[in-house]
Amino acid sequence: MSHVADEVPLTLEGRPPKTLGVLDQGALWANLGVSLLGFSGAMFLVNPLGNAPLSLAAALVATVVGSLIGTAMVGLSAVPGTQTGQPAMVLLRGLFGARISYVPTVLNIVQMLGWGAFELWVIATGAGAIFPSVPYAVWVIVAGVLTTALTIWPLGSIRVLRRYVTVGVIVALVWFAWFFLREAPVQEGGSWTAFPAAVDYVIALSVSWVPMAADFARHSRSTGAAFTGVVGGYTLAQVACLGLGVYAVALAGNADAVFGTFVAVPLGALFFAILVLRETDQSFANVYSTTVSLQNLMPRVDRRVFSVAIGVLTVVIALLVDVTSYGAFLGVIGAVFVPMFAVLAVDYFLLGGARRWNTEEWAPSRWSMLVPWALGFAAYWLTTSTPTVAAWDAFWAGAREAIGFTRQVWMNGALGGALVAAVVTLLIGLLVRRPSVRR
Repeated sequence: MSHVADEVPLTLEGRPPKTLGVLDQGALWANLGVSLLGFSGAMFLVNPLGNAPLSLAAALVATVVGSLIGTAMVGLSAVPGTQTGQPAMVLLRGLFGARISYVPTVLNIVQMLGWGAFELWVIATGAGAIFPSVPYAVWVIVAGVLTTALTIWPLGSIRVLRRYVTVGVIVALVWFAWFFLREAPVQEGGSWTAFPAAVDYVIALSVSWVPMAADFARHSRSTGAAFTGVVGGYTLAQVACLGLGVYAVALAGNADAVFGTFVAVPLGALFFAILVLRETDQSFANVYSTTVSLQNLMPRVDRRVFSVAIGVLTVVIALLVDVTSYGAFLGVIGAVFVPMFAVLAVDYFLLGGARRWNTEEWAPSRWSMLVPWALGFAAYWLTTSTPTVAAWDAFWAGAREAIGFTRQVWMNGALGGALVAAVVTLLIGLLVRRPSVRR
């Protein structure tokens, strides 16, 4: 199988083609912003704390505010990828040095494997709502094969998304919105008490893409196309997806029955099938980013070998592991990357790093950058109100008590972690002169 000239190079040493315009990026991120998880997850948006439901207005405003903040972070993390032509984990060589960059790379591989398997579970569950007689395992394997094929030809897959899939998704969303807005019960009551927690939840949905934004942005024709595609495409799609989810949950009564609500609409099976098929772009993005993350560790290995191996592994995980219980753990790992990319953004954009960003295999270690990353990670968990694993949450509750810190209802984990990491990075930058790049 020969390599296509306008496709992603087979190894990290190849020159990445710049073929994606703003419409390509916008279509990619719009499709990533529409998720079957967004429909069922609207329950967490409406009642993020479990005891203080939001009013409809508060939930919708939280969706818009959280999406704009989160996608701005993702868009900002995409820009260095366009300017350097390097994927996300390779960019970290310039921030931490080549050797230290292996640490976040391994963490990213772990979380991408988990998310890839989780998406296969979502696809199989959605397909099962349409064709309940077909075994779960069959849908997982079919979705895994399709995901792997998309990963082998990633740029071609993005162009197909723009030309065909995006139109079908828009039609499907409009169709469901027409029926849900007419049939859903009037949303009354609720308050704004849990508004910060709802914003935190929406930001978390968006910034989960931060570790992979540069993987696709490095093929953009311009930084403007990359940033605009991310912020515009993803924000519009996520707001529509979560807003529709709020009404779907109201009709279903609980998150577990949401998919059935879609299928029950006239022609619902057809349009829901479009959304299920589109979900493969989520699994594709996760598997592809796992592939290019592995290339940071082994830059001369053919990415197609990685694609097939990761595709098979995600299928095995989805078949054998209870991926639903893995979600909280993935949230814990994902919190690693919000403060880390805040460190990167300050160092790259404000401290002159863009002029001398070193992504070579010999890039020297920069141990000082671990300090703001660690402090930002701690600040994330000290300020977030989003529950995860009981033992983990109890640890940070004890940490707050030990230092005499009281979390306020308006505090936000993603913003708290990013702000602390950014300020500490700026202070270190003023104290430590960045060494020039040389062998």
